[in-house]
Amino acid sequence: MDRRSPKDTIAAIATPPGEGGIGILRLSGPDSISIAHSIFTSSRGRDIRTARGRVFHGEIRDAHGTIDEVLVHIMRAPHSYTAEDVVEINCHGGAAPIRAVLELVLSRSARLATPGEFTKRAFLNGRIDLIQAEAVIDRIRAQTDAALRAASSAAEGVLSKSLHEISEVLIEALARVESAIDFPDDDLPELVDAALRARLDQVLAKMRELIDTAERGRLYREGASVAIVGRPNVGKSSLFNALLRDARAIVTSVPGTTRDLLEEVITIDGVPIRLSDTAGLRATDDEVEQIGIGRARAALLNADIVMLVVDVSEELTTEDHELIREVNELRRPTIVATNKIDLAPQRPLNREKINHDWETCQVSAKTEKGLKELESAIGRKLLGGAQTATDQGIITRMHQRDSLRRAAEALAHTLANYGASPEFLSIDLRDAIDAIGEITGETTPEDVLDRIFSSFCIGK
Repeated sequence: MDRRSPKDTIAAIATPPGEGGIGILRLSGPDSISIAHSIFTSSRGRDIRTARGRVFHGEIRDAHGTIDEVLVHIMRAPHSYTAEDVVEINCHGGAAPIRAVLELVLSRSARLATPGEFTKRAFLNGRIDLIQAEAVIDRIRAQTDAALRAASSAAEGVLSKSLHEISEVLIEALARVESAIDFPDDDLPELVDAALRARLDQVLAKMRELIDTAERGRLYREGASVAIVGRPNVGKSSLFNALLRDARAIVTSVPGTTRDLLEEVITIDGVPIRLSDTAGLRATDDEVEQIGIGRARAALLNADIVMLVVDVSEELTTEDHELIREVNELRRPTIVATNKIDLAPQRPLNREKINHDWETCQVSAKTEKGLKELESAIGRKLLGGAQTATDQGIITRMHQRDSLRRAAEALAHTLANYGASPEFLSIDLRDAIDAIGEITGETTPEDVLDRIFSSFCIGK
């Protein structure tokens, strides 16, 4: 039986494991201050339960003596992260001091916090909504400036404001529809009129605009993968190094030099991209090279974008044509990088052999000519030329997109049946309102909340 209660005082280490200048232990709950008082001795003889101020210097002691010299920060409800009494104990950042303080706190009736429980309490206590709660972990995990800006925008309530504005219109429409149901024969002005429909049309357009940001938001948060593929000696590893601006892969004139999968992360247009340099695809009896080719094909299958490299200084070979056919059958977004344009003569690429949906970029891995154009092509394939910001916020999670899509479908159904009986309209409007509430947390099922907060680190 789970005996955990939201009234428990919880504790956890809030800083990463390992050595550092500071290690922070966080407590939240009704007994936080009294627990801290029971183990803390102020250097100035102050009682942290009643003394004015927020920061106190002193020592943490147990029955055997001093454990550590610390600073204690007091944040009283409701002016804290969780809207409860919160204490943060700043210890020295070694594993032993902070672990000893945690064990001492747990012996004084606090319990160890579950993953994300501090943020979940902030949500349950009404200090933040679910969108802002999820933005906390997105800020922590942001790998690029664009991802951080998207998370910060959500944390500041930009998306929440847009969804609340949508919800207010839907709630007003539902109230008018239900009034028309309750008072059908009363001498009232028309409640479900053309003006209301126009407002609902605007709301539906706003919903669809937000849904269109979902893929961009996912890319900012999760990133994308680009597999560099081609036959041996077309310059895949050289191009990999050029994009990294680092000599990460070994480059030689010997075919089959790359025998394993090399991966590094770069950033293009704010999207973290896992770039994979693969073994040259060809028939071979070399057992080690065969393993590398198998990994190359796995990377090809799982890539968001395929970068097919060909040597423009030579005629396309049978191996090139076979690989073009293989990539074409995958139906992945593909960019053809015609490498070695620094060499003469250059062979014109036979466009009849290339899928017309594939973009072609001329590049020299050696001189880096065309490299910026290649990076721009990757960005276009991923983001479709979309802007990097929106004043309405941005959808970053699949469950947000799914809920908003269902809300839009319900509202579209309302508008398609606008002249029907108000009873039918009310059902769709309620569905739309509930779906919006799933995103903000007002109607989110408990199991979904548990799943969301369990992805957080302990101590946040």
